[in-house]
Amino acid sequence: MTAHDLDAAAGPRDPVPASTASGGLDRRSLAILEFPLIRARLAAAAGFPPGRRLAEALEPSRDPVVVSRGLEETTQMRAFVAGNPGAGIGGSKDIGPWIDRAARGGRLDPAHFLDIAATLEGASRLVEALSGDRKPILRDLAREIHALPSLRSVLGRSFDPAGELLDTASPRLGGLRRAVRVAYERLRSRLDQFIHSGELAGSLQEPIITLRGGRYVIPIRADARSRVKGIVHDASGSGQTLFVEPIVAVELGNAWREAQLAEAAEVERILDELSYLVAGQAGPLRETLDALARFDFWAAKARLAEEMDAICAEIADRPEIVLLGARHPGLAGRVVPIDIRLGGEFSALLITGPNTGGKTVALRTLGLLGLMHQSGLHVPADVGTRLPVLADVYADIGDEQSVAQSLSTFSGHMRSIVRIVEAAGPNKLILLDELGAGTDPTEGSALAQALLDYFIRSGALVAATTHYAELKLYAHTTPAARNASVEFDVETLRPTFKLTIGLPGRSQAFAIAERLGLPTPIVADARSRLTEEQQTFEQTLASIKATQAEAAEALTAARTAEERARTAQAAAEDERRRARRERDEAVRTARDEAERMVDEIRAEVRGIRRKLERETVTQRSLDEDLERARTQLERLPAPEREPVRTAAVPVSWRVGMRARSQTTGTEGRIAALDRNGRRATLEAGGMRITLAVKDLEPASGGDGDTIGLGAGVGSDSRSAPRATSSSASRLQLERARTVASSLDLRGATVQEALEVLDRYLDDAALASLDQVTVIHGVGTGALRDSVRDHAAAHPLVKSWRPGGHGEGGEGATIISL
Repeated sequence: MTAHDLDAAAGPRDPVPASTASGGLDRRSLAILEFPLIRARLAAAAGFPPGRRLAEALEPSRDPVVVSRGLEETTQMRAFVAGNPGAGIGGSKDIGPWIDRAARGGRLDPAHFLDIAATLEGASRLVEALSGDRKPILRDLAREIHALPSLRSVLGRSFDPAGELLDTASPRLGGLRRAVRVAYERLRSRLDQFIHSGELAGSLQEPIITLRGGRYVIPIRADARSRVKGIVHDASGSGQTLFVEPIVAVELGNAWREAQLAEAAEVERILDELSYLVAGQAGPLRETLDALARFDFWAAKARLAEEMDAICAEIADRPEIVLLGARHPGLAGRVVPIDIRLGGEFSALLITGPNTGGKTVALRTLGLLGLMHQSGLHVPADVGTRLPVLADVYADIGDEQSVAQSLSTFSGHMRSIVRIVEAAGPNKLILLDELGAGTDPTEGSALAQALLDYFIRSGALVAATTHYAELKLYAHTTPAARNASVEFDVETLRPTFKLTIGLPGRSQAFAIAERLGLPTPIVADARSRLTEEQQTFEQTLASIKATQAEAAEALTAARTAEERARTAQAAAEDERRRARRERDEAVRTARDEAERMVDEIRAEVRGIRRKLERETVTQRSLDEDLERARTQLERLPAPEREPVRTAAVPVSWRVGMRARSQTTGTEGRIAALDRNGRRATLEAGGMRITLAVKDLEPASGGDGDTIGLGAGVGSDSRSAPRATSSSASRLQLERARTVASSLDLRGATVQEALEVLDRYLDDAALASLDQVTVIHGVGTGALRDSVRDHAAAHPLVKSWRPGGHGEGGEGATIISL
């Protein structure tokens, strides 16, 4: 069904009784809004006759408790079906008539017992499926389902799948059936012997045994009747054949018949007994059947909701309607959702626009979704939809013209509106299509305004469609009313079905006429006949709509940009967390590697110490060992530090300032600076160490006698002094054990000697040696002079002197640190 089909419903209708059932809503309006079609779809979704009857009897309720219960049934069943797709009532049957028959003392047939057994089996499986569900409504329903295992067991051992009584149905039935079979075999055997004996030669029509009137007979020729003693039970149509029960088989036939009658009597007794058992469980069976019917009905509501992609609307606590993304359930194909608001700030909505179907669809959608909501059904709309529980819904939609009753369109509408006026009141919804149409426009618009005023004063919610410009102005100037319009595409001459609240729609009569081929001069002449006020109104309306469209586009763009920014921010946050995790992992890996390398360096130092203790070590071999240790130290990863947030400011270092090494983390007071300002001596804990000035950074707070060796990323600065002091003590001890008290530079060039001398003095200072001997030899004196000049300028050297007697004389220099 399309929007045009919905509007086409304006043709003559069969009269619908206006009376309503007790507590129900206006039946005439239910029919106009096509609620019966929704009921039919719901009934088709039910698979169980009792559930289908509940669907066919569904009526909207004005009781908020009933509405809330119905909505919750649908919601919980949708969740249950989604989690238990195979659960259901199984092969349950409509056993209501059989229960009533048994309760009245009647005997049930085997087929009836099969239906009861199948229903109890389906009930048992459903109870099992519901047993683990915590939804309160379904849990309560499970308590009303009685599987009756004892009755099910009795029926199970009494009947086979085809409905035949089993021999186990009673203690006597099996024996009686065996007696019937024995009597039958005896009878057949005697008859077979009789027809194959020579006594009947020439008397038989055919050598067969047949059944007539429940007795076994043989066909005898009529002219040989006197030759066969027996009872005639039948004759052929021609009279040439008589069907005779031989006298020799009469007694056997009687015995067989008596056995059959005994079996039949036992079967009837068993059926009576089983019927009595069913009658005794009539109450639980009816309650079970009712519960299965409700389960099937709720499942149908859930299936219909899924089919329509519906949601459970919120129940408004006051007469206020908020439909978001609402779609008419009867429309096929791509349906344009609409937003409708009514109540709250305004109680009347005037929908205007071209006569192309969109306005009426909006009215029908508003009314039908309200009826569905009050029937406990989910509605095809978006989350956020809110609907009240209305006291009643009245609709006047379609052409009420009737030739039989001599009613014009206007008269037909007035008869319907008079009935609505009499019933109007608070918390009632009134839907009026083409209000005031069918008569003189001036009088019609005046009458429409009077009606709207009356409905507003009565406290009702009213939505109406119109073409009258006077009603557009009325909605604009009346505080309790609002304009709304259905957008129209002039190019395609079709409505977009988008509803805009706040602005009236243009009739587009001139544009449509021009697009359909009406000559331009005629259209221009028509436009010129509009009053200046009408032309100004239309131009202002067009300008407002254009501005609104621009604002909507800007709002959409802003929302899109906001969403992109939110997405980018979330991505950046995720990236930051990922980088932090990677950094922490890298720090842990670097720390583990550093500890491993420190262990290797310590092992190397211990090896050097043992070598010093065991054998004479040359300066060159000692330098090689120290160089290997230094190389391993340089491979140690520097501790990761938080990035400096402010730009580095050049520092003018002075003696006495506190500084920290960026590479090693060593912290102390500057004891000396070399002449060119490139190297500085840090003093801490009685130790001195020479470092490049560019490696220093200002240090704040802390103990001036502490050497900081780097606590690692995230360490507590308050615990750092104790840890670094301990590390410095261990390093000092290692140096004291491994640094020799003399250095032999003989054979080295001046440049090589000075480089080695620098490293040696640093190590000696770390080892807290007070005095060292540098052996350089006499030779030309160049190496001696260079060593002594370098020592005089070195920041770690307090003084130097030539070697005395027994100290190497001029071939050595004694340096005090």
